[in-house]
Amino acid sequence: MEQISKRSSRVFQQLGPLLAFILLFIIVAILNPSFLAPLNILNLLRQVSINALIAFGMTFVILTGGIDLSVGSTLALSSALMAGMIVSGIDPIIAIVISALLGAVMGAVNGILITKGKVAPFIATLATMTIFRGLTLVYMNGNPITGLGDNYAFQLFGRGYFLGIPVPAITMIITFMILWFILHKTSFGRKTYAIGGNEKAAFVSGIKVDRVKWMIYSLAGMLAALAGAILTSRLNSAQPTAGTSYEMDAIAAVVLGGTSLSGGKGRIFGTLVGALIIGTLNNGLNLLGVSSFYQQVVKGIVILIAVLIDRKKS
Repeated sequence: MEQISKRSSRVFQQLGPLLAFILLFIIVAILNPSFLAPLNILNLLRQVSINALIAFGMTFVILTGGIDLSVGSTLALSSALMAGMIVSGIDPIIAIVISALLGAVMGAVNGILITKGKVAPFIATLATMTIFRGLTLVYMNGNPITGLGDNYAFQLFGRGYFLGIPVPAITMIITFMILWFILHKTSFGRKTYAIGGNEKAAFVSGIKVDRVKWMIYSLAGMLAALAGAILTSRLNSAQPTAGTSYEMDAIAAVVLGGTSLSGGKGRIFGTLVGALIIGTLNNGLNLLGVSSFYQQVVKGIVILIAVLIDRKKS
């Protein structure tokens, strides 16, 4: 009987975020039927894709017991550099690839500070968040970069559709499937969980902890840059304030998805659901005409509830 109770509790923990999303979806649809309009649903998927991509990388980071506060600034700096390359005449697709690599380098800086410099993840990424944001403002001189041209592939990346589905949503789904496989079906994923569960035991068992962490922070940086490319394509400009507070939404999506802030427990599917919850909440509150000030309060309460649930599970 006790085993059945534990099993049912485990199943509920795994399905809890999904059930919460379905309930929220139904409530918003009842309060405002226009929420179910196909155009709004497609717009919701497009909006969710940016936060989801950042949150996927954040999932790996948090699973190791770390945190990355610099993803929003990484998004801004990589986007600014990408826009600069496009304006200077570089092919937009090549510029996107280079910006993703630059994002990985920025993430690697975090990894090196944490593993080699022995700086706590919170402090290291808080410092790089400020540095990257400052470099963005210096590079752009506080002004947006516009005139990115009319390259069809670039426009498609952030604003286009494929078979009626927004390309950013397709990018999100493909990225999710790749990362789900890496996290749950490869040795790298098992090492990620092992480090979060017990870092000392993982080191003793032969796992190269520093290398894994370095790779994970690089992945987080690359995904933030990819999200930045989508945002830049969508706006057809790079903004110096792009990505502000995006790290908070990403962390919220991860926590809402059931990943433990202490590391070692969580699933990337939960993060996808968490991003959908955040997106549905934002979209629904906008449709209901709720002030942006109150929206911040509601989001904060939702995050607080998720953290309290996480502590109770722990």
